[in-house]
Amino acid sequence: MKRNIADLPLHYGNAPTWLFERQKKLLFEIGKLIITEYGTYEFLSRISDPVYFQILGCISGFDWHSSGLTTTTCYALKEAFNEAPEYGIFIFGGKGEKGLETPEEIENCKYIENKEKIILISKITSKIDNNCIQDGYQIYHHNIFVDINGNWAVIQQGMNKEIRYARRYHWFNKITNSNDEKYTIQPHTGIITAKKEEFVLNLIDKECEKLQNNFIEYLNNSKIEEIRKDIKIIFENSESIFNPEKKLFLPSHHYVATKFDTKRLYKNFCKLKDKGIKKFNDIVLTEGVGIKTLRALSLISEVVYGNTASFDDPAKFSYAFGGKDGHPYPVDRETYDSVIDFLKGIVEKSKIKDKEKIEILRKLSNFL
Repeated sequence: MKRNIADLPLHYGNAPTWLFERQKKLLFEIGKLIITEYGTYEFLSRISDPVYFQILGCISGFDWHSSGLTTTTCYALKEAFNEAPEYGIFIFGGKGEKGLETPEEIENCKYIENKEKIILISKITSKIDNNCIQDGYQIYHHNIFVDINGNWAVIQQGMNKEIRYARRYHWFNKITNSNDEKYTIQPHTGIITAKKEEFVLNLIDKECEKLQNNFIEYLNNSKIEEIRKDIKIIFENSESIFNPEKKLFLPSHHYVATKFDTKRLYKNFCKLKDKGIKKFNDIVLTEGVGIKTLRALSLISEVVYGNTASFDDPAKFSYAFGGKDGHPYPVDRETYDSVIDFLKGIVEKSKIKDKEKIEILRKLSNFL
């Protein structure tokens, strides 16, 4: 499949009720068919693919170029599958405040185990995409999909309000489950966006493992007074950076924000030092440690140890077609309803081991 780039601008308003109810039914039937044929793991694998997810949203009639495709598709899947626990897929979170309610929703679910681990995954994926990839897109939508066996996928979206474009981040446990540290080294199945950004501080690039270890070494081995001095030199006197002891020079390529609160920065550094950091994950999950603290750590670690951060934008692509606004054509409601009924019939027949129609559908897909 050729993978192109498409704009995903911010669109205000909600999907009309007549469309959303059909989306919910259609996506449910497609999801049931995948689960019946291949299992819940395959379902999670497919939605964690940005291309496949985009196509799902477009098949259901949503805008190919709208940020709303993500939120509406996830919401439709959540409403459908959370009402049908027998299929073994459970979806938590959502847009805005719903995203913040994710831990509570997980706790209240009686069908999954290892809830603490799922909550941890939800938190760290959100913090990594918001703080460790400093691309200008603020996370405002977060969903975690979990199956009955504890497999998971995360789909979340950030918004750059200045340019009014969205960026979507996809995760799948196939990449991360084998090693805890893999949460912090190129963990995504894909990131789709309108465009590549010129300057992105990317702390989870494959080249940043040494830098992450520098963070830990610096926090654990530096004395409090040394930390205070480094903060003062770099963030209070950035025009003339020189320390005879450590020879701290500011790298010319490393952008330093001018509005650092050095008192708060020092407080966060002390909090991290007292915590006894063992892994980069511990830094990311520490309350109060956000974009500026990680940026400061990155700069100081580069100055002290010489290992630079990555400034490559990790975003890849977006691929889509369709549209409720009449692009490339209006939604055909009659056909939409017919497809829902057809897929529902296939699923029902598959339950009694009649594979004939599924085989026909599979062969038909080769011609699409």
